[in-house]
Amino acid sequence: MPNTKSNLKRAAAVAAVAALSLTALPAAAAAADRPGQGLAWTSCQGTVDPRQQCATVTVPLDYADPHGEQITIAVSRIRAAKPDERHGVLLTIPGGPGGSGLNLPTSAARHLPQSVLDRFDLVGFDPRGVGRSTPVGCGLDTPDLAMVKLRPWPAADGSIDENLATARRVAETCARNGGPVLRSISTRNEARDIDRVRQALGERRLSAWGTSYGTYAGAVYATMFPGRTDRVVLDSNDDPDPSRVERGWLANFGPGAEDRFPDFAKWASAPGNPDRVADSPEEVRPLFLDLAARLDRAPLPWPGANPAELNGNVLRETMLQSLYADAKFPDLARLMLAGLGRRPLPAPVTPPEQAVQNTIAVSVGTLCNDVAWPTDPAAYARDTAAERAARPLTAGMPVNVMPCAFWPFKPAEPPTRVTSRGPANVLLAQNLRDPATPYQGALKLREAFGPRARMVSIDSGGHDAYAANGNACGDAAVTAFLLTGRLPAEDVTCPAG
Repeated sequence: MPNTKSNLKRAAAVAAVAALSLTALPAAAAAADRPGQGLAWTSCQGTVDPRQQCATVTVPLDYADPHGEQITIAVSRIRAAKPDERHGVLLTIPGGPGGSGLNLPTSAARHLPQSVLDRFDLVGFDPRGVGRSTPVGCGLDTPDLAMVKLRPWPAADGSIDENLATARRVAETCARNGGPVLRSISTRNEARDIDRVRQALGERRLSAWGTSYGTYAGAVYATMFPGRTDRVVLDSNDDPDPSRVERGWLANFGPGAEDRFPDFAKWASAPGNPDRVADSPEEVRPLFLDLAARLDRAPLPWPGANPAELNGNVLRETMLQSLYADAKFPDLARLMLAGLGRRPLPAPVTPPEQAVQNTIAVSVGTLCNDVAWPTDPAAYARDTAAERAARPLTAGMPVNVMPCAFWPFKPAEPPTRVTSRGPANVLLAQNLRDPATPYQGALKLREAFGPRARMVSIDSGGHDAYAANGNACGDAAVTAFLLTGRLPAEDVTCPAG
């Protein structure tokens, strides 16, 4: 990490801004009886819960220059159903990085228990650069928007030459077109933006529910502003290793897919399943690997898709996405059946290009601005070859090169080291077989928080744990913490079901 005088001066300036904001806490506390009084709440655009309101919060582009250029953060809320029992705000922190959180209150209101809805204002936001906040984009060409390009799946023969070219092209295009907002995007700045949202809402302290990447953003907030946290739930947890950060998360897809694939294999071989692909779970993995290799050699035309063919890497990418939830299993099974010639190819699903451009830009900004990445192509080639041999399901992708290897800007400040300093008010919820944020990484976050935290480990598969998979034990533990503020006496292990 850089350690120049200019970066030290910058860090000192940011610290000074944070110190100044502490002096504003009494005023914020006085406003807490009238939450959100300083925001101009209006109806929200789009199809949302009619109770959801929207507003904007102004924040500095650069916290080292707090009176310089300003940008906006779009926020939303659904008020507590029982104002007389209201405890405070539950801020939903979206995943990604690059995910929109503005309509998370609408989604949460459909899934959370009524006891939580009665006591908390549900608040959402689009992070810096995302959606209805001051947005960013890279202006990438359409072929570079394909997930099999954005995730660095190697060529059929294991070559990473095309991955290196794509990574360089994406880095150069985003650096050229993203502007100062993209260069300002980082998890530490998201934490600072969250604290500005807290102040605008007139809250002394903030409860939060972060999912996926939102667990890291929530952990960074709880580390940078521990005295301003109330009840923090981190759901589907990222490894906080400050030497790797997002590079480690990408690598974790390898063990995560291995942990989760047996759940798919059991489902995909179950008698009576209309999308059954094999007669036994043991047959599913070799069938998938053989089909991916066959499609590497002879892709099938798939008009309207991006790319316009079903190749081995498209199948592998579909596999990774389908492992996120049992409800997505049919997507992979049906594509396998089509690849085997037993079904026609499904109609391709292509998200709006503008939304993809925005998500990619914020993702690139976060991944590359949070931490410096290795730059040696030969090292990436060696690591990818070893990973392909060790974990063929993901074919070396998790350790392959990303645009950050060619990012022309150094991180403005070092990543946050999550520690045990602060109140004991953090509860981690984690599925044992999570393909994206695997259990082994969640244990690292639990270890980093130490006595500040407890963990609820759930014998379930997929991404997202609380109010997501019907596990009564896990849901009850998280709900009890939100309602009482008391952590379990020790870590909790919940059986399946």
